[in-house]
Amino acid sequence: MDLDKQPKKDLIIDDILVMRASRHLNIVNYIDSFLHKNDLWVVMEYMEGGSLTDIVTVNLMTEGQIAAVSRETCQGLEHLHHHGVIHRDIKSDNMLLSLGGDIKLTDFGFCAQISDPASSKRTMMVGTPYWMALEVVTRKEYRPKVDIWSLGIMAIEIIEGEPPYLNQNPLKALYLIATNGTLTIANPEALSSVFSDYIAKTLEVDAEKWPMASELLQHPFFNLCEPLRTLSPLIKAAREIAKNK
Repeated sequence: MDLDKQPKKDLIIDDILVMRASRHLNIVNYIDSFLHKNDLWVVMEYMEGGSLTDIVTVNLMTEGQIAAVSRETCQGLEHLHHHGVIHRDIKSDNMLLSLGGDIKLTDFGFCAQISDPASSKRTMMVGTPYWMALEVVTRKEYRPKVDIWSLGIMAIEIIEGEPPYLNQNPLKALYLIATNGTLTIANPEALSSVFSDYIAKTLEVDAEKWPMASELLQHPFFNLCEPLRTLSPLIKAAREIAKNK
């Protein structure tokens, strides 16, 4: 990265610091960084499968596969939250995969470090509008559990290929999230009852009722998880489509 062309250098530094301090199977592994003249080189684990976005925009996933993706993401969030880090930008773009189906969080530029995960709160509105929790949009005080809302939005994104309100401009989307609250999907009857309950738990309007990542991992939806290797054909299909464009 040419540092002269980076308007928000502090976000890059935050990204590096969080990755360096966060060693976990579901977080992209930071290796090293170097400054050469004015170029910053950051060496990270190579996730050759690309982003989850590449997959969900061209493939349909089973509930078991969605459960597996959600579980791996939630495990990464549990680790971050335990260490007082709020990711604040959970979405398919920031989930990277290996060819074998391993899933890891990346992009920590919007992270917030808090001293006490149980009581410390933030009020700054940061993230990507379509995945933002109500508390973040309305600038209310919030805890790490705001990432759980974004996890629920990501589940809808996987089902429908995009998050709610993506056809609206970002400001209109923020307004709709703030005023409409509960989000719905086009064909809720197509989901199993346990999947519907999982989405309802993650997208609960009352922030006090949001589960912590550690609690959410006990949800029966994760009993449906298929092996991560079942994602490999989807990754290969997405790569093939991208290659032929």
